[in-house]
Amino acid sequence: MRSAGLSILVETKSTHRQKQAVILKLGFVQTLGYGSTYYLPAILAQSIAKDLLISPSYVFAALSLSLVIAALVAKRIGYCIDLYGGRSVLIASGVLFSMGLALLALAQSPWGLFLAWIVIGIGMAGGLYESAFSTLVQLYGDDARGSITGITLIAGFASTISWPLSAWMEAELGWRSACLVWALLHISIGIPLLLSLPKNRLVFADPKSHSCDAEGSDQKIRVIKKEALLLGAVFAISWFVSTAIAAHLPRLLQHFSGLSLAGALAIATLMGPAQVVARLLELMLHKKVASLTCARLAMTCHPIGVCLLFMGAAPFAILFTLLHGMGNGMMTIAKGTLPLVIFGQHGYGQRLSQLSIASRLGQAIAPFLFGLLFDFSPDVAVLFSASLVSIGWFLLLQLKARY
Repeated sequence: MRSAGLSILVETKSTHRQKQAVILKLGFVQTLGYGSTYYLPAILAQSIAKDLLISPSYVFAALSLSLVIAALVAKRIGYCIDLYGGRSVLIASGVLFSMGLALLALAQSPWGLFLAWIVIGIGMAGGLYESAFSTLVQLYGDDARGSITGITLIAGFASTISWPLSAWMEAELGWRSACLVWALLHISIGIPLLLSLPKNRLVFADPKSHSCDAEGSDQKIRVIKKEALLLGAVFAISWFVSTAIAAHLPRLLQHFSGLSLAGALAIATLMGPAQVVARLLELMLHKKVASLTCARLAMTCHPIGVCLLFMGAAPFAILFTLLHGMGNGMMTIAKGTLPLVIFGQHGYGQRLSQLSIASRLGQAIAPFLFGLLFDFSPDVAVLFSASLVSIGWFLLLQLKARY
């Protein structure tokens, strides 16, 4: 009996270590993925535009195009995740990231720029959180919530790490070499890490036959479709507002607090740590607090922050940034956990990819649309964002966890 108990203890510790290794590997790969794609134009746009003799807005338009491409292929990518496993899709996406970044380094015209971002966009559809979350669900089933929180915690430092690194490479090597280095990092580190992951345990030969839509009565199917629409709307609202605020945060803080640009930037840097703190809290409380409860709390953060923002002083601008960042941090986790607790693990990859379509389209138009509103009236812009998030909170109240 003592020998059997010791064997179980050793096996449990071994399993725990293996799970920690998986979280670390996926967290690093996600940091690499976001740092070399989503966060790249913020640093390299000016140099790329100067070299190609175009406006920097073209570079950000190419990023928007990549998000639209990612949305268009998301459904097919989701099917592939359930058919072949999230691990396989992540590996293929790593190859696409490398190809797209190499094409970007070789671009000699706007056409080359947009072609590179089309390839990167296809990679983004299968190489970011959706596939990573699916990989964890396929490995650990309903116990994946803590692991999902773990990789978002690590990848929460993507901008903190990638922005200085890209800036250093641009200054020392030039923007083209910087893109090539990012491509080489995918090939030499990212893909080998993914290949070392354990193979998925819950890959379905025919994901459609296991999806929630194929189960139960017509009434149940209608309920599931309604819940999918509600959750898709919540994610679209959340990511629209998140991307819009991220793109305009410094000047937004300047307007409402009266600070200089340097002061506003100093406050804006607090958003990243706030996201990480929120994810740490979620990691500590995930066994005690339900995913839906955490998401509902997260959706209250931005509207409360906007109310404080109208107080018009630097301390309130700081509180807005912290609250907004914490809400963002928790909603990133919710993107992976809510589909799991509402719809279950069967067909998870396809479901999550479908839910991401509206989110990516919202991300693509958010900086432009919010910018127009801000130019018209900063007050109207933030009231609009707060109203949207409040609608998202109300929609979350209509959802119930079933798994």
